[in-house]
Amino acid sequence: MAITVDPGLATLYLAAAIAMAGGLIGTGIAQSGIGAAGMGVVGEKPEKFGTVLVFLVIPETLFIFGFVVAIMIMLGILHP
Repeated sequence: MAITVDPGLATLYLAAAIAMAGGLIGTGIAQSGIGAAGMGVVGEKPEKFGTVLVFLVIPETLFIFGFVVAIMIMLGILHP
């Protein structure tokens, strides 16, 4: 029994996966540097924890953007 997949649908799934992966990879790269530097700052000045936490959360928007674009692709909003 052969499984057939519509090539157009497979392309949409691949595009959604690339959008998610791009957002996640970008978030990871950004947070790695911010997290390392932030732990150094918190080690020296514990009262700066709140500021460091805010800076660490900001790159999460990359993941959110990737997720939203992937959902828009899957729902057919971004393709004709």
